[in-house]
Amino acid sequence: MKGTRKAQKPKTGREGGQPAGGKRVTLPRALSKLGFCSRTQAEALVREGRVTVGGRVTTDTETWVDLSEAVIAVDGTRVAAEERVYLMLNKPRGLVTTRHDPEGRPTVFDCLKHLDHAHLSPVGRLDKASEGLLLFTNDTEFAQALLDPETHVAKTYHVQMDRKADREVLDAMMRGVSHDGDLLRATKVRTVREGEKNSWIEVVLDEGKNRQIRRMLEVLGIECLRLLRVSIGDLALGDLEKGAVRALTEEEVASLRRRIAARRTGRPG
Repeated sequence: MKGTRKAQKPKTGREGGQPAGGKRVTLPRALSKLGFCSRTQAEALVREGRVTVGGRVTTDTETWVDLSEAVIAVDGTRVAAEERVYLMLNKPRGLVTTRHDPEGRPTVFDCLKHLDHAHLSPVGRLDKASEGLLLFTNDTEFAQALLDPETHVAKTYHVQMDRKADREVLDAMMRGVSHDGDLLRATKVRTVREGEKNSWIEVVLDEGKNRQIRRMLEVLGIECLRLLRVSIGDLALGDLEKGAVRALTEEEVASLRRRIAARRTGRPG
């Protein structure tokens, strides 16, 4: 029939399947961008029928929405963009990095009791016995970028071991050791100070495998007495007291963003 046109597919942007226009995203990503929860958590909420768009329930995780126009609600409460929050904690030993612990152990959120941390999440983890710099944010995309293996944002640790750090140990950590099928390797290792029976070393990692330093030392037959994370990229723990929390400055956040962008593009970070 004259004048009849075949329906055209919507134009897409650089991300596969994304309609043109930078503010159109999938519903789970919209909840993540708004700082409500992670994308994985958002997908579960959508599937459970707890999310509405314009007053209508949708259970399709592939639903596209316009962030500048869509009225999104979870359990009947509208989700609005929150002010971005970026915090650092000097984590004490003995706290687990989780919001709720089924065993009832103290958690890192006990240090945030004086804050409204409903939508704050830790960026990565420090195990119960470890101390030092731990970040929290409600900016899920920033957190995911910092944790992305492709960015390799360096993390620096000070480690006390139960023996003197001879050259053989330092070289082995740089070469890498195998543990449970993982090759565990440090980017840099140096001795900070030595005592008669123990020593402190500085270890720099550009990957974040579970309990990486402790596992490396275990393979080498060395006991880890203390482990403190002292910096992430250019962001240093400094003199922040144990258990204390402070907000990152705009420049500190910008510096981390530059480091992420530089590593992704291959430029020096």
